[in-house]
Amino acid sequence: MLILHCPNCGVDADETELAPGGQAHLKRFGPGSSDEDFHDYLFARENPRGVHFERWRHAHGCGKWFHAARDTATLEVFATYSAQTTEPPQAVLDAIAARRPGWTWRHES
Repeated sequence: MLILHCPNCGVDADETELAPGGQAHLKRFGPGSSDEDFHDYLFARENPRGVHFERWRHAHGCGKWFHAARDTATLEVFATYSAQTTEPPQAVLDAIAARRPGWTWRHES
């Protein structure tokens, strides 16, 4: 079972209390964008096994959004942090690199 720490209210919540919100740190395209940008936003993203940065909402708790860094293959959670960040904090990147030697973050805009 997936358990994430909500950085907003301090609760360790299991997946039944949470709602997924998709990929974090992604430039979102909507009305007014080009057809190509909107198409790529919806359909042309990579989905490799391994480390992902995701948005989650503590739906059955404080109701607030936060980000989580986790491995999709093992469900290992590296960190959770504020949703108000535009990219993962350096401490989170360091924690992942310490457990995954050779791993580097590729920011997808």
